Amino acid sequence: MARIPYFDPATAEGRLKDTLEKLPNLNIFLMMGHSGDLLAKFTGLGNHILGRADLDQVLREIAIVRVGILSKASYEVFQHERICRQIGMSEDLVKAITEGPDAAAFDDLQRLVMRYTDDIVLNVRASDATFDPLSKHLSHKEMQELTLTIGYYMMVSRFLETFDVDIEEDGQSEGVNMKDLER
Repeated sequence: MARIPYFDPATAEGRLKDTLEKLPNLNIFLMMGHSGDLLAKFTGLGNHILGRADLDQVLREIAIVRVGILSKASYEVFQHERICRQIGMSEDLVKAITEGPDAAAFDDLQRLVMRYTDDIVLNVRASDATFDPLSKHLSHKEMQELTLTIGYYMMVSRFLETFDVDIEEDGQSEGVNMKDLER
């Protein structure tokens, strides 16, 4: 159960009202409604990461779900496992994210992304042992997008867990739809 009440969108005004009207009816956004105009900036960066970055979407989702797992953020994992399926990831690949970097379902690049993600989440600074091999496969821009994605979803996970944001009940929401986030 959430630690504070969810924001009532009927009370929103101005930019916050416009922002909430464009977003899916998800508890994360309803909780974050209390932050006012900050919600638009938060979702702007998230939408860019999800819809306009160069980083391959499978690699992105592997990193996001792994951040959620390492952060023990069940809401984050739930929503992004849905996205994994929407973009065509196999159940074996989705399950492998929980197993860790050595899971058999990963190809070499996916394994490098898993190790890099683990390193940043657990140690803040990626070591040369995880940075160097990955940087041979990704452009400078993709390396930065991946790093920013990991950091953004660390923040999201901490927000979700701190406020005990509830996973939507069945039928309450269809979850995140990638088309909704590409606006």
